Amino acid sequence: MSQQGRKIAAGLAVLVALSGLLLAGCSSGAKLTKGPVHIVVKNAKPVGGVKDITVKKGKPVGFSVTSDVADEIHVHGYNYHKDVKKGGTISFDFPAKIDGNFVIELESRSEQIASLTVEP
Repeated sequence: MSQQGRKIAAGLAVLVALSGLLLAGCSSGAKLTKGPVHIVVKNAKPVGGVKDITVKKGKPVGFSVTSDVADEIHVHGYNYHKDVKKGGTISFDFPAKIDGNFVIELESRSEQIASLTVEP
C-alpha cells in the first residue's frame, strides 16, 4: 500500500472511531419503560426505592401510586398533580411532550418516589 493509501486508511479509521463515539454520546443508554409502572408507598417512602420511568418524547407516560399516607402526588416540570387518599390508588396517563428529567414526589413531604426521563 502506498503512503497516500495508508493516510487515507488511517483517516477513515479515525472517522469511524469518532462516529462511534458520537453515536454513543447521543444515547442515554437508559432502558425505555414498557407499560405502566406501579409505585407502592409505605411509611411515606417508595417501596424498593425511587422508580425510574423512561419514555421517548411523544409516547404515553403511565403510572399509578398506591399509598399508605394521604398526600399530593406531583409530577414536576409537567405540573400534574393529584391527591391520593391514605390506602388509596391514583393513576396518571399523559403524553410525554417535554423532554428532560423530572421528579415525581409526595409533595407535602418532599419525598421523591419516581424519576421521569423523557428522551428526545
